Amino acid sequence: MTAPIPKDIPDLPAIPGIPAPAPFIVPATAVVARARRSTATLFRVLVALAATAGVAIDLVLGHPIRVLSYFTIQANVLVAVVFAWSAWRAWTARRPLPPLLTGGTLLYIVITGLIYHLLLANASSPFSMTGGTDAPTGWQAVANQLLHTVTPIAAVVDWLLLTSPVARPVSQAATWLLYPIAYLIFLVGRSALIPAGSPGRYLYPFLDVDRHGHIGVLSNAVLLGLAFYALALLLVTLDHLRPDPVRRRAKTGFRLQPPVG
Repeated sequence: MTAPIPKDIPDLPAIPGIPAPAPFIVPATAVVARARRSTATLFRVLVALAATAGVAIDLVLGHPIRVLSYFTIQANVLVAVVFAWSAWRAWTARRPLPPLLTGGTLLYIVITGLIYHLLLANASSPFSMTGGTDAPTGWQAVANQLLHTVTPIAAVVDWLLLTSPVARPVSQAATWLLYPIAYLIFLVGRSALIPAGSPGRYLYPFLDVDRHGHIGVLSNAVLLGLAFYALALLLVTLDHLRPDPVRRRAKTGFRLQPPVG
C-alpha cells in the first residue's frame, strides 16, 4: 500500500551549483488591457491645432526669423509637438510622455500667458506694449488670442483633468529653468548683433537696455527668474496634492487575456 500524499509538500533544498529559477511575473498587459483614451486624444489634437494655427498666422504676417525669436512662438511650437505626440500615445494606449517634458511644456506656456496678460498687454504695467498703439485686429488678434490665451488655458485644463499627477522631485523645477536661461542668453546675443537704435532690437520691453540700463535689465531678469522658479515649484507641489482624474476604480479579481496566435 502506498503512503498518502502530504497536504503540504515542503520546498526542496537548493542544489549546489544550480541557480534558483527566476520568479515568473505576469505582465500587466496580460491582466488588464490598455485602454484607448479618446477624450484626451481629441482634446490634445485640438490644442496642437490651435498652437499650430497661431504660429502659422504670425509667420505669414511677420518676418519669419523675428517671429521665431519670440518666447511665445517657441513655447507654442513646443505645445504643438508635445500635444500631438501625447494625443497619438493616448490613442494607441501607450505610456504617457516623460514628466520632465510635459511639465516643462506646461510651465513655458503658462509663463507665456502670464507675461503677456500681466505685463505686456496690461496698460497699467510699466512694460506694457499696448500704450499709444491700437489693439491688434483681424488675423493678428486671432493669433494673439490663440498663442497667449487659448493654448495656456488649454494646457492647464489638460494637466488638471486629463493627466495623472506625478511625484516629481523638487530638483525638476530647477531643470525646467535651463531653457529660459538659454533663451535669455540668446536675447542678449541677438541684441548685441543689432545696431543700437534699430527698431525691434529688443523683443521685450523689460529687457530694453536703452530704457532701463544694464542694472535695470539685470534686476528684471533676476526677478522674472525667481518668479519662474516659484511657479515651477508650485506646479511640482500641486502634482503631489491634486487628485488623479485618470485613475479608474479597481475591479476585484482579474482575467487573463487569451493567448495571441
